[in-house]
Amino acid sequence: MLETLGSVLETLGKPVGWIAQIVSSVASFFGGVLPDFSTETIGFIMLAALFGAIIAGFPIAQTLMVMSFGFGAWAIGDRVFSLFTLSAINNMTNVQLAAVPLFIFMGYILEQAGLMDRLFTALQLAMANLQGSLYLAVISAATIFAAATGIVGASVTLIGLMAIPSMTRSGYDTRLSAGAITAGGTLGILIPPSIMLVVMAPVLGVNVLELFAAAIFPGLILSGLYITYAMVRSYLQPDLGPPLPKEEQTLTRPEIAKEILLGIIPPTVLIAVTLGSILFGVATTVEGSALGAAGAFGLAVISRRLDFKLLKSALESTMLTTSMIMILVVASDFFGRVFSRVGSASAMANALVEANVHWLIMLGLILLLIFILGWPLEWVPIVLIFIPILLPVIDEFGYNKVWFGILIAVTLQTAWLSPPVALSAYFLKGVAPHWDLKDIYAGMFQFMGLQVLGLIVVLAFPPVALWLPSVLVGG
Repeated sequence: MLETLGSVLETLGKPVGWIAQIVSSVASFFGGVLPDFSTETIGFIMLAALFGAIIAGFPIAQTLMVMSFGFGAWAIGDRVFSLFTLSAINNMTNVQLAAVPLFIFMGYILEQAGLMDRLFTALQLAMANLQGSLYLAVISAATIFAAATGIVGASVTLIGLMAIPSMTRSGYDTRLSAGAITAGGTLGILIPPSIMLVVMAPVLGVNVLELFAAAIFPGLILSGLYITYAMVRSYLQPDLGPPLPKEEQTLTRPEIAKEILLGIIPPTVLIAVTLGSILFGVATTVEGSALGAAGAFGLAVISRRLDFKLLKSALESTMLTTSMIMILVVASDFFGRVFSRVGSASAMANALVEANVHWLIMLGLILLLIFILGWPLEWVPIVLIFIPILLPVIDEFGYNKVWFGILIAVTLQTAWLSPPVALSAYFLKGVAPHWDLKDIYAGMFQFMGLQVLGLIVVLAFPPVALWLPSVLVGG
């Protein structure tokens, strides 16, 4: 693969050289026309232009590339091409990122083979007589699905498609239903094997295993908070979540037991084996992701739901999603390298360090910044641009990087539930067009409060995140 890449780069050598000369000439021309800004100032102008372009609706990946090449050429000339080459090759040859398509494939196979649909049906039948049973089934299924794929859009969409018809027929409250679906769907950001944690680990300079282990208890705590809130409200206000109607409880007890056995146990065991092999050091992250993908493929074959059309669809979805993520990874990393090379990152970090504020206030300001950035930006540019900028501050204040990474993950998860920008609302609106966006926002806002509570727990009690990594890896 590396030989092929070398051949391609060699083939492209002359055209790239010509382009570099053109860019250098253009940069020299504008250097005499534009004000004589310092390179640090150019970097901050680039950052402001990025936010302006994103708010105006330009695609993130293309915007990052254009800004990086344009402002990079202005500040450092044709050396910007060396930065791009370095960024692209480093990311494309990063072995840890090989886990990304494998985990995505695992999730798509489980989804498109109908295994997650069967899981939800089994949970729904098992809890049919409980007040608020569908809330419990939705959040439980979302928690399991979060461990199968870290793609929030896929989780919210799939859970919405499965749950909304039953919730509507059973007379469930629209706002509480919307909150449960969107909040459950965002757990994929945090609960391992989260794709975001796979990308974040090398940025922070920590082991992926440590981040995976650190995310388990915060993820389960948040899931528990969602369930507790929904169930308590259902018991206090029975009309919000009545039991499943008797006409929908058509299966006998043996049939329900069979559905539970076949619907819940296989995917749960698969996820437990996949994650367990990584956490207990039996397999690396990439090997564990391959095991999960192979296991999901095997379950689809055994269930007799796998055919060529389904496999083709899963592979196409995997390639599209992986390509989107990797393009964002390269573009974000390139932007971050340019921003650092011109000195703006150091200037920003030094200003934060010299602010001379209490470590807790500084941490609060950083998390607030991440929360605000989570509105217009995907997690990829935040992880690959802003976290490297903040690393000197993290080192100066002595924050534990594993703990800090989990705080970032929970904060970004909270931003996904924060009206009026939250993307989860639009994913849900796409599968529930009859639900008013105002009601979806109102439901999400309730669960955003639970997110903030979960963030406070992790912030106030670091062992919630750090105990399990210390046991597994001695960190």
